[in-house]
Amino acid sequence: MKFWKKLTSEERLSRVQEALKDNVDFSKDANLGYPASRLDEKVFSNESLFLREMPVLSTYIANPNHIGCHTFGTSEFAFKGTQAIERDVLNMIAVDLFQIEEGQYDGYISPGGTEANAQAIWIYRNEFIKHHQAKLGEIIILASEDTHYSIPKASNLLMLDWIKVPVDFETRELQEGAIRDSVREALAKGKKYFIVVSNMGTTMFGSVDDPKKYTRILKEYQLPFRLHIDGAYGGFVYPFGDFENEINFTNPDISSLTIDAHKMLQAPYGTGIFVCRKGLMENVLTDEAKYVEGMDLTLCGSRSGANAVAVWVILTTYGPHKWFEKISVIKMRTNWLCRQLDQLGISYFREPEMNIVTIHAEAISAELAHKYNLVPKSHDESNEWYKIVLMDHVEIEHLKDFIQDLISSKNLNPI
Repeated sequence: MKFWKKLTSEERLSRVQEALKDNVDFSKDANLGYPASRLDEKVFSNESLFLREMPVLSTYIANPNHIGCHTFGTSEFAFKGTQAIERDVLNMIAVDLFQIEEGQYDGYISPGGTEANAQAIWIYRNEFIKHHQAKLGEIIILASEDTHYSIPKASNLLMLDWIKVPVDFETRELQEGAIRDSVREALAKGKKYFIVVSNMGTTMFGSVDDPKKYTRILKEYQLPFRLHIDGAYGGFVYPFGDFENEINFTNPDISSLTIDAHKMLQAPYGTGIFVCRKGLMENVLTDEAKYVEGMDLTLCGSRSGANAVAVWVILTTYGPHKWFEKISVIKMRTNWLCRQLDQLGISYFREPEMNIVTIHAEAISAELAHKYNLVPKSHDESNEWYKIVLMDHVEIEHLKDFIQDLISSKNLNPI
């Protein structure tokens, strides 16, 4: 790891304090032109020693605006200190974790994975229109039926059609026959350009798509495509296992990736991360933003620089090795739960390297689901699944209680 290092609390505090000194200080400097300020001191006081020694909270008080894309040209000079920290975060994610060459990417800390996914689709829609003279009706989004609802939302916003590719009910796997049928369906509707969204940890199941299943068929038909990986949930889990992860930028067909820090990383909402290869971000340049120093290349425009600092603090608190240990403990708890369900003969789905266990709804009573706040696949009578997400706060004691209640509700023999 070149960029992702574990730092002491003193080193983290010092770095953030220096970054804030490099930013504009709305309480001291003469800054007449910015439609922004630090948070209102009558409501958010920064005078206490407690706040001054908490790097993330002090950054929220300072209220840095990270408009623009700081890996692409110049940016707003007034916030250069915390912008540098955002670039550090992106290097940790893009270079160290997802193995792109240094300097060969663009990206930003977005207000969440929904926007980051829409950003990718926006970029590729514009690329096909600008550089391939594609008509809007010739572009199609291809994604599995388990894909996050941000994809149909982006489809609606960007006025693009999308096709849901069916998956196997039990294994949640993409079938190449279903992908081929979906491609043929798209071609029959006059589609020529494909934006593919492949999942690294779906929201309901934690299932992971094999992106090569998409690309093999698209190449077979000699179709132009862009491939985006939605790792909003799984990006901080799936790569941390004892296997060779190939879902990263060593695959030349992968053009971009989304990963959320406000899920497994436990950063404040909303904190998504978007990374794409060089040469793509400029497809969404807003030329009209002339007063912005640098270029506005993001869907949101203004965003909180404090969220970038929060991600940096978390990553440097753990370092890659301690993060691997943390995820390993969570996976061990997931393994324990699966063993209990196996012994009880309860049907479920679990992606081997993920920390979500999704149980057939017939095994879960309404009372049990309510007691443990289990999330259904659908909030109506058609629901077929309930999921358990093994986050940091879910310990073996909680799982033991759940198993005992499950045994009682089903009149099963104790394990």
